Amino acid sequence: MAHVMQYLYIISAGLFILSLRWMNHPASSRHGVWAGEIGMLLAIVGTFIGFPGMDGVGIAFVHNWTWIIAAFVIGIVVGVPIAYIMPMTAVPQRTALSHACGALAAALVGTAEFYQRQPHADTELRGFIMVALVIETLLGYLTFTGSLMAMGKLQEVLPQRPITYRNQNLVNFILFAIALGLAVRMAFVPTDTILFPIFAGLSLVFGVLLIIPIGGADMPTVIAILNSYAGLSACAMGFALNSRLLVVAGALDGSSGLILSIIMCKAMNRSFTNVLFGAFGQVQVSTGKAEQRAYRSASAEEAASVLEAASSVIIVPGYGLAVAQAQHKIRELYDSLTKRGVDVKFGIHPVAGRMPGHMNVLMAEADIPYDKLVEMDEINGEFPQCDVALVIGANDVTNPKARTDKSCPIFGMPILDVDKAHTVMVIKRSMNPGFAGIDNDLYYLDKTLMLFGDAKAFVSELVKELPARAAA
Repeated sequence: MAHVMQYLYIISAGLFILSLRWMNHPASSRHGVWAGEIGMLLAIVGTFIGFPGMDGVGIAFVHNWTWIIAAFVIGIVVGVPIAYIMPMTAVPQRTALSHACGALAAALVGTAEFYQRQPHADTELRGFIMVALVIETLLGYLTFTGSLMAMGKLQEVLPQRPITYRNQNLVNFILFAIALGLAVRMAFVPTDTILFPIFAGLSLVFGVLLIIPIGGADMPTVIAILNSYAGLSACAMGFALNSRLLVVAGALDGSSGLILSIIMCKAMNRSFTNVLFGAFGQVQVSTGKAEQRAYRSASAEEAASVLEAASSVIIVPGYGLAVAQAQHKIRELYDSLTKRGVDVKFGIHPVAGRMPGHMNVLMAEADIPYDKLVEMDEINGEFPQCDVALVIGANDVTNPKARTDKSCPIFGMPILDVDKAHTVMVIKRSMNPGFAGIDNDLYYLDKTLMLFGDAKAFVSELVKELPARAAA
């Protein structure tokens, strides 16, 4: 049975790798999902086969089948409804919740290992094993509370603006340094059990304090970073339990999350330190007298006439579209325009929305052809020849200040060049600033028409107006 278990683990590890590979392209993404699910199933089956005589597995594994089956039932009862009931717009916060659960599981396993090995701590918790345990629990607990904070910001239970106070970064550094010092102490003296609850508590508090000063605009990068932390925690757990499969799975998760974080930071032209400690997203307060800037607004009928006369349209989706759940109405608008011979494409900014690929997921849900979703670097060259750029719920990723205003928090961030289109139309509820907390110069250009209202309702009006005008 031990040989069967090892074979299943090897196949499972291979499927995990293939899953990541296949997820790189929409055409093979379904295969990637299936590969990951089958790989996890084989890993679970292999673990069951290995009970109770798995060599080298930590004693934290529970040998009571009643508890194991109960955990399976609870997971199914909770997981299945989440998969079917939770809307696509809530995928970011569901992802954050998944990170929290995975990280907590790793931290609890590490905690159980620490206490259950105490009778033989001098031999079983020495050296590398204890180092792996403290890394596992430190990353696990801080990722648990940090992910809950991220979920709260995404769900708007917590303020999406940064929550800051004086000397915040210094306080965070001191707390982390104390936790790290306790970890070093326990690595050398693993029998000092009184330190572990303090260490765990500091890790939990640090997770909260790490995330609350980060604004909602940075949540895509934060989710990727937390994903990396959860993976590294699982990898450390693999070393502590002598489980090669956990090492492989955790390393894949940790490295892919880190790479994604780097890609997201590059897309915003910002560093990790600026994302984590820069309190990006504070509303910018004007130092002088408030200036009333003129802008042009238009009705759905006027906007429809502009679209009807266009030969090329680029639609730029953003988080406002996700909140309004307007993706299916966007598909109707796409169909209506293409029937009139209009060339319609979608400009996708890599950090639009609240998680990496958020806009791609929403457009895919509405069955919009994937070849019509064009990434920022490719679509920017087409804006000068575009008749109409229709911005729906996107703000900071279209702000020209990122190119010109060195005092602006988003200066240097690559943006979609919608201001270079012949005509710009922006569907937005109000003139309030986006998550970066700054006014958008795009809205005050002579070529820009502001279309005020809920994205879903306004697009629905556009769809109705287009056939009516065609009939007339």
